[in-house]
Amino acid sequence: MSQKPRILAFAGSARKGSYNKKLVKIAAAGAEKNGAVVTYVDLRDLPMPIYDADLETAEGLPANAVEFKRLLATHDGFLIASPENNGTISALLKNVIDWASRRLEGEPAYAGFEGRVAAIMAASPGALGGIRGLTQLRVLLENMKVMVLPDQRALSEAHKAFLEDGSLVDSKTQAAVESIGAKLADTVSRLKR
Repeated sequence: MSQKPRILAFAGSARKGSYNKKLVKIAAAGAEKNGAVVTYVDLRDLPMPIYDADLETAEGLPANAVEFKRLLATHDGFLIASPENNGTISALLKNVIDWASRRLEGEPAYAGFEGRVAAIMAASPGALGGIRGLTQLRVLLENMKVMVLPDQRALSEAHKAFLEDGSLVDSKTQAAVESIGAKLADTVSRLKR
């Protein structure tokens, strides 16, 4: 019998009340219901300086970048929710990916990314729900040899979408977001067999 799929869930937002953190947690619950072991990480807890090659040369990777790389490497798949800032992914998400893509001695290119599977989503107060940023996130991840599932979710008017407990007002949308997590768990499980 194969091991349960291990999924890392995170949002590209540091904001305490982040809609994207709420959204990715719903998808994570769907993955757990479908047999996955999910680790949620708040990027606010792993602060990193803006990527700077001179800093990397002088000091190596920051400890939090190394920790994030370890988390990526010990999971089979990723659930990622990205805010959209000015039509693209958040600077925070791009920065952690930039740091995590840097090689440690003896590592192959894209260690922690290559061979993984991801499901992506976004929540935004705007009418498009962050869809423009998801297109760019998909390209970025696929360039790093991550298989990104075709199912994704862009939640518009996010400021009206959540209940106090973090669930979604609309039960059909709740089920659709949980389904993204479930599909990721199922895909990873099939690939591990």
